[in-house]
Amino acid sequence: MSPEEINIEELLAKAKKPAADALKLHPFYKGKMETTLKCTVRDINDFAIWYTPGVAAPCRDIEANPEMIYQHTSKANTIAVVSDGTRVLGLGDIGAKAGLPVMEGKALLFKYLGGVDAVAIMLDTKDPDKIIETVLMLQPSFGGINLEDISQPKCFRILDELREKCEIPVWHDDQQGTATVTLAGLMNALKVVGKKKEDIQIAFVGAGASNVAISRLIFAWGVDPAKCFMADSKGILGLHREDLEAKKATYPQKWHLCETTNKEGRQGGIPEALEGVDVVIALSKPGPGTIKPAWIEKMNDDAIVFSCANPIPEIWPWEAKEAGARIVSTGRSDFPNQVNNSLGFPGIFRGTLDVRATTITDEMCFAAAEALADQIGDKLDEEHLLPTMDDWEVFPREAAAVGMMAQEQGVALLEKTYDELFEHATEVIKRSRGLTEMMKKEGFIPAPPED
Repeated sequence: MSPEEINIEELLAKAKKPAADALKLHPFYKGKMETTLKCTVRDINDFAIWYTPGVAAPCRDIEANPEMIYQHTSKANTIAVVSDGTRVLGLGDIGAKAGLPVMEGKALLFKYLGGVDAVAIMLDTKDPDKIIETVLMLQPSFGGINLEDISQPKCFRILDELREKCEIPVWHDDQQGTATVTLAGLMNALKVVGKKKEDIQIAFVGAGASNVAISRLIFAWGVDPAKCFMADSKGILGLHREDLEAKKATYPQKWHLCETTNKEGRQGGIPEALEGVDVVIALSKPGPGTIKPAWIEKMNDDAIVFSCANPIPEIWPWEAKEAGARIVSTGRSDFPNQVNNSLGFPGIFRGTLDVRATTITDEMCFAAAEALADQIGDKLDEEHLLPTMDDWEVFPREAAAVGMMAQEQGVALLEKTYDELFEHATEVIKRSRGLTEMMKKEGFIPAPPED
């Protein structure tokens, strides 16, 4: 896009419109999710089946064989989206009440894109021990747990302990979900520019939960951490960071990155981290202006920029392009090349639930990333790295890939073929989308007011 083709005022107005619309439509609908029936009610006599006295029979069946809970209830397809509101999008610690709209939005995406029933649960505590205890107590009602928007370093401990102690799968979408989709975007970006993973240098801007997990997955994929740099608010990570060495018991993941990245001992901040690298992956302070165009100019030719802070990217895409970036991605759906975990978690959880996996491994994330990257096919180019959420067939493909990998790794309790998983996921997701369209058509979901 040449400078003369860019209308900055139009692009800024487009970027600001979703926030303005959100303030109108959230109070109009008074929330995004509701509960509804999935069983028949022919007349009031059916209440004797669904409630007392008939319901006692499935209760006794579950008491005798706890695994029957997956046959008699909605547990197999229901997850909890759990947050304490301490790290919400790019807004920071806004509290449990203010975080609820985000978790309801997450539940909406789970249902519409993955056919997964999700319940938003905001916890009025910042204590990691209480969060862990609460999730453990919630297990009987849910088939899985999606942790969301929990600040570091406690998010790492919460995830690790719950994965160890829970009998149902637990993941932190800001870590594993964001990492999976970012890896898929990087896979395809490198295809476009013709670079190999073994040769590239990456600057990670931001060292929070997202970039820590992204770097782990990318390094496991084959990128050399010694050639890469990670910058937090105090500068580039490395063995020179005595402040992090003193806190390595509290921030073990960051100190590990100090030990494994930046072998040349580079010091400085974001501009020094970007100098001479091929890729920048930024999930840090919302912009614009967190990353300057002049810093992009110092990257290698065919530079790849992932500017994924929400709600505003660290640098506007047109600024990065003008500065010489060949490929620019953001986390927003209103710009080309959205790299957002919404492309991953619905399909990943669909596949996880469909084989009753007990955990979600990195290998399951690799399988999802490859399925996501492959879905774009011959449409792959500089402005089309990944499918959009409109290309809904990507979600059953991810689900099937994840389910097969879970079985291969021995963490699945059910055995299914790829075709069975793909067909089931397709059917369930089609049902969710069809229900939404039917309710809109019949007026049960009213049309939004006109501007």
